[in-house]
Amino acid sequence: MDYTLEIDGTPETVPGGTGLLLLHPSTGETDRIDTDFLKTDTDNFLVISTRTTAREVRQKLEYYDVDEERAEILDTLSIERGYSRRSSDTVHYVAAPDDIDGIVAHIDGFLDEHDGKLRLSFDSVTELAYYAGEERALEAVERILDLLDERDAVGLFHLSEEPHDTDTVDEFRALFDGVIDLDEDGSVDADFSKID
Repeated sequence: MDYTLEIDGTPETVPGGTGLLLLHPSTGETDRIDTDFLKTDTDNFLVISTRTTAREVRQKLEYYDVDEERAEILDTLSIERGYSRRSSDTVHYVAAPDDIDGIVAHIDGFLDEHDGKLRLSFDSVTELAYYAGEERALEAVERILDLLDERDAVGLFHLSEEPHDTDTVDEFRALFDGVIDLDEDGSVDADFSKID
């Protein structure tokens, strides 16, 4: 199964099982790329947020006119920070941003419960590494990429280059089929050479 991409500089389609890394200098322009990824050629999608709360994710989806009926949100921040929260059919929580097993289990359940074209956005791997450490974040990404491959889904993973050294960025980069490199001016340089 192929998935359409509507992101500048990327192939028109990628096969199911593809993991995409969004490398960025700051969070400014990532929302546009993220929402373009989520609203194209998708039956259901899951946003895993280690950077913002479910309420903020909903505001982003609404602002960029993404169909929220197809959305599920996994909020990893609200419980640990003591924010008020309301679980629903589409908003779920884990105890803390470093609850890797809880995050992976929820992704597994989402992919298991839905049919058709499924996408996920992980915003952000940098925040996950901040809370859980870089080694555990790398391991978590590998586990999630395996799930995408098994279920013919696709995922976009946000990584800010600034907090990580070059070797760590290269380790993350090596895990992915495609890399979207976002410049500060909003231009995109994409490398999809691993995809035939």
